Amino acid sequence: MNNFKGKILLVDDRVENLELLFSILTKAGYEVRRAINGSSALMGVKSVHPDLILLDINMPDMNGYEVCRQLKKDSQHQDIPVIFISALDDGLDKMKAFSAGGVDYITKPFEMMEVLSRIENHMQIKAARTKLKDLNIELEKRVAERTLELTAATQALEQENIERRKAQAMLEHMAWHDPLTDLPNRTWLMQQLQDSIAKAKQETNYQFAVLFLDCDRFKVINDSLGHMVGDRLLVEIAHRLMNSLPSNATLARFGGDEFIVILKAIERVDDAQQLAQKLQSALASPFNIELHEMFVSASIGIVLGNFEVRHPEDLVRNADIAMYRAKALGKARYYVFNTDLYNNAQKRLQLETDLRRAIERKEFFLQYQPIVSLKSGEIEGFEALVRWNHPKRGLISPIDFVPVAEETGLIVPLGYWILEEACRQFQDLKTDLETTATSEVSQKSLSLKISVNLSAKQFSQPGLIDTIDEIFEKTDFDSKNLNLEITESVLMDDPQSNNIILKALKDRHIQLTIDDFGTGYSSLSYLHRFSVDALKIDRSFICRLAPSGDGLRIVEAMTSMAQSLGIMVVAEGVETSEQILQLQQLGCDYAQGYWFAKPLDSEAAKQLLLSCQTFNI
Repeated sequence: MNNFKGKILLVDDRVENLELLFSILTKAGYEVRRAINGSSALMGVKSVHPDLILLDINMPDMNGYEVCRQLKKDSQHQDIPVIFISALDDGLDKMKAFSAGGVDYITKPFEMMEVLSRIENHMQIKAARTKLKDLNIELEKRVAERTLELTAATQALEQENIERRKAQAMLEHMAWHDPLTDLPNRTWLMQQLQDSIAKAKQETNYQFAVLFLDCDRFKVINDSLGHMVGDRLLVEIAHRLMNSLPSNATLARFGGDEFIVILKAIERVDDAQQLAQKLQSALASPFNIELHEMFVSASIGIVLGNFEVRHPEDLVRNADIAMYRAKALGKARYYVFNTDLYNNAQKRLQLETDLRRAIERKEFFLQYQPIVSLKSGEIEGFEALVRWNHPKRGLISPIDFVPVAEETGLIVPLGYWILEEACRQFQDLKTDLETTATSEVSQKSLSLKISVNLSAKQFSQPGLIDTIDEIFEKTDFDSKNLNLEITESVLMDDPQSNNIILKALKDRHIQLTIDDFGTGYSSLSYLHRFSVDALKIDRSFICRLAPSGDGLRIVEAMTSMAQSLGIMVVAEGVETSEQILQLQQLGCDYAQGYWFAKPLDSEAAKQLLLSCQTFNI
């Protein structure tokens, strides 16, 4: 039995993605060809002429948007459907994908059942179009052959016309409707928004609203109960939303677990807000599917449309931005778009773009904050802190750029750069001290620790240990001088695998510190299970130290817990002599903060060591 379903061209610069998709799609019955960049993809299309293209957006020589635009310029290949795949899930990126000519957008890490479902849908649409084209050709052929047999030809022609109308109706329905929920789809939605914009320009008092809904807990349900249950849940969600709409509102499925409502002819934004509340109430009661009871809420973004709106894409983008704001505020709520949200989104996108180039342009630099013994007053080490000197905006706070680096995955190359640069500068410092300092200072430098933060995404990288070893070899760094700071959540994600990594780090005599302790799990069980050397108490607790305050009791409990396990305690954010005294009384081992010194460049840190300064504590 022939299971061949069609030809697919995979385009991705990551070999692992190509191999994964090739394996799955081949087993599903597709003939699959692969391309590792945009140029080879364009050549591959000419030789293979695939039925569908899965196209990665971010590729080094030519991004997916440009590849798609070039394909659409070629009349021989412009009808090939293109599905974009990307690691980003941002409204602006989605709009760019569809503007370039894509028919769909899949976010990494993707679920293969979803990928196969979407490919099947677009294959069916293409097959329907091909069938219609072949039907037209066959119809013309039959008419020509049966011209002399008028009566028979008329009957045959009528039958063919009926089939043609059915095929056209089926194709039109598929083109305008979502195959799962049978709701109008994104294409229909954009046309309706265009019509509403045109009406508002004709009648300047006319207003409408767009409500962008995203189901808050759908991914958890989909991952735990499977896609079949997830699909049935989406159908039930669509049904409830439809039954809650007034007569002047229409509902469309935008994609995944996202829905959009167009509310026409409204007087004020309150009308949209009341509808948002009604829709959220409709989802409040539990869904029962295959003996599973589940709850789903929705975050809703609202944007008003009037004669000032120019493009449908602007409305969808702004509603999407407002929806993400609602989700950030705690989910299960709505938020009305304002221009500040768009400006902030634009700034964030620009920040992300600049961040991608900042490492290669050497815009980052390190500063060092001393870590001081609360017993001797001597400097025991330094924490390496990254700073960004933007060429136009000047110094950008880590509070602003580190979360963006975490979300985009850029924290991985940035984190490795920080580690390598800290090791290199530390080795230079030791060399300088050995040649210029007293023997006491030179000897002291041998035991100094340099502390570097290790992000969750770095910790989960398969080549973490090998990369650290390469950095040690490249910088001639002694591993016993390194202290890696990790957060509590890193250890809790996959305890069994994490224990293996921690053991490998300990085998290299690397010291391990739990950073921001007290803000996460703060559990004795994991401290007992994992071999860590120190806890760093978060500054939010240190600033609340007072003889009768809750901060003192919390820090006392943390310190006592660490001492019982033989773990050192470091307090960060120390700014007053009173805090020093309290921490000493509690038995805290080390501290850092502005009371000792603000973050210093490498030269200032060296001078501090050369001065043989012992802090009077």
